[in-house]
Parts: sequence; structure tokens; C-alpha cells
Amino acid sequence: MISRQLLARIAWALPWLVRYPLWRAREIVRREVETRHPCHLIYVVANHFEPSWEKNGIQVGYERQLSRLDNWCKQARAIGKAVWDCDGTPFRHTYFYPAEQYYPPLLERLSELQAEGLGEIEVHLHHGAERPDSAANLRRTLASFRDVLAEKHRCLSRWEGVGPPMYAFVHGNWALANSGGGRFCGVDSEMQILAETGCYADLTLPSAPDRSQVPRINAIYQCGRPLTERSPHSSGPDLRVGHAPLLPVLLSGPLILYWKRGSRGLPVPGVENGSLAANYPLDLERLRRWRSARVCVRGRPEWVFIKLTCHGFPSSNQGQMIGEPMRRFLEDVVELGEQTVQFRVHFATAREAFNIAMAAVDGHGGEPGRYRDHRLRLIMHEGCGSLGTEGEPVA
Repeated sequence: MISRQLLARIAWALPWLVRYPLWRAREIVRREVETRHPCHLIYVVANHFEPSWEKNGIQVGYERQLSRLDNWCKQARAIGKAVWDCDGTPFRHTYFYPAEQYYPPLLERLSELQAEGLGEIEVHLHHGAERPDSAANLRRTLASFRDVLAEKHRCLSRWEGVGPPMYAFVHGNWALANSGGGRFCGVDSEMQILAETGCYADLTLPSAPDRSQVPRINAIYQCGRPLTERSPHSSGPDLRVGHAPLLPVLLSGPLILYWKRGSRGLPVPGVENGSLAANYPLDLERLRRWRSARVCVRGRPEWVFIKLTCHGFPSSNQGQMIGEPMRRFLEDVVELGEQTVQFRVHFATAREAFNIAMAAVDGHGGEPGRYRDHRLRLIMHEGCGSLGTEGEPVA
């Protein structure tokens, strides 16, 4: 007998499952008519970074968090030295740090990792868990944490190096713009508040099999409905060459249906959502599925964005995120690209991926690594020079 929980999950998945065949059919057509030249795979790891995480829901103490972070930084430096992309950029994560868990010594150590070029820090937030949050409180929380990151830790970025700080965002518990049925948020106008406080991109999606998963999948797109409404990102147009988008944009990761072998050897359906975890080992078949999502800016199909998701803790998952299994996998991917000449690998942060997408919108092509600083420039690099849109130093 089917449980109520399973029935609920099926009901939550219907909006995107119903549209999936149409999306797949369109992708098959696009694959036949668009360029067959070698592509560029732009890897982004959106790390929901929570050193205080514990299975029972009770946060661990600060000393334990610092110890965890030191161990993480050791692994990040090791894999960064071992694996480089075709631009000479080390593998790294984007660290979405939870605003409600702010602890200065942790951010100080994490910002040191950013200064070494081994990741960048952005904004993460859990809210509305015990009771619905308010728009006013959400605005205060986001603006305050944004300013602390920029002013105290010199994280985040500015548009072409000037103006207020801007940030990328992931929503704790996935419930972006109150898309979780009223739980874990409570603010219908969240997307409007994100826009007004400087959010340039949201990297929460996909959230399947959670009920917050919207029908729009496998795309870089902008909200299709007013930002003051609940779940305005449920629909919306793709980013396209020559069409400036309304910020924040949505950079979603792969959401692919596939068949896998069940416990009795029979094929059962599986869902690929780009999650990095111990129970979902890395292999080249997963790479094939990620590529098949073909997340790109329309008009620049050879730049394929692969946005993966992980939670920095618990430690049992870290091998698949930043340890030896990830190192071996990345080396295999880079080697496969070199041997087959089918693709080139680029490791990017959320900011760099957004800049590359905006370079595509602005009509640029060729090597995407040239556009890592196309629009947004790191605050941490202010005053010491950075790279312009053509890869040349600027003051």
C-alpha cells in the first residue's frame, strides 16, 4: 500500500514531471540543430556551508566548528593544488555561509581560503522555520549580513568594481520565495527583497524531490512573474544573447530522469539533481547526465553550466565533495576532455559563472575563462588590480 508520504512526494513532483517530456523533446531537437563544436563545461559547486550542522538538529559548539573548518581548509588546499582546469584555475567551491549562524572567527578563516583563490563566500539563509518570517525582518537580515561580509571580511563583489555590495544566494531548506508550501520562509516577496538588497543570482535550484521544486528546470533564466508574488521563479524566459535580464537570475543545476538498477536487478527510475553526497558516488555516467541538461545562455550553446550542490558537513560526505573521490573524478573528467577533444573544463565560482553568463548575453564568445570578472569584481581585490573582460589587468 502506498504511504501518504509517498503520495505527497508524487503530488509535489507533478508540476515539473508533467513538463519534463516537453523539455526533453526540445533538447533533442536543439542537440541536432545547434553547434557540434567542442563545448566548455563551466563547473560551479554551490556549497551550503554549515560548520555547525549536526544530524540531530542541535548545533555543535564554536570550538568544534573551528576544528571542522580547519580540516575542511586542509582538504580544500590539497585538492586545489592537485586539480586545475584548462585556464590554470584550481578546483574550488562557492561557500554559501548561513547568515543566522554568523561567527566572526569562522568567516575570518574562510575568507583566508578565498584570498588564496580557493573559493568565494556568498549568502545563505535559513528562516521562517518556527514561524513565518516577515518581509521587514528578512530585509534587515540580508542587508546586515551583506554589509558584514563586505565591510568586515572584504567578501562579495561590486558591479564593475563600484557601488553597493552584491551577492549570490541560496535558500536554506530550499523554500525560495515561499515555495515550500508556507514552511521555512513565509515571505512571498522574497525575490523582490533579494533584488533590492543586491542579489545578482540565486543558485538554490533544483530542490527536487522537495515540494519547493518549481516547473522551470535546467535553465539560466529570469523570473517570469512579478517579484512581489510567491514563487515568481516558477516560470520565466531563458537568458539570451543580446537581451539584458532582470536580476536576480536563476542559475539552476541539472534535474534529469534516468533508469538505474533496483535491489532485485530490475530497472527503476532515478532522479539526478547534481547533489554531491556519499550515497551518490561520482562517475562518468553522472557527468554524461549533467552535460545532457545543457544549461546555457540561449545563443551560446557551447558554454554549458554544470551547477552542483552539496552541504559542507557532515564529514561522511566530504570525500565526494572535496576529498580523494572528488580528486580522482575531476582528474578523469579533465583527462577525458583532453583525450576526446569534446570539451574543456573550467572551474568557476557563482560570481564567475554569472559573469561568464553575462558575457554571453553581451555577445562575447570563445574562451569563457576570459570573462570571470566581466561585470562583478571582488571587493577583496579592490585596490590591487583585477582582470578586465578581455583578460587584461585593470586598475
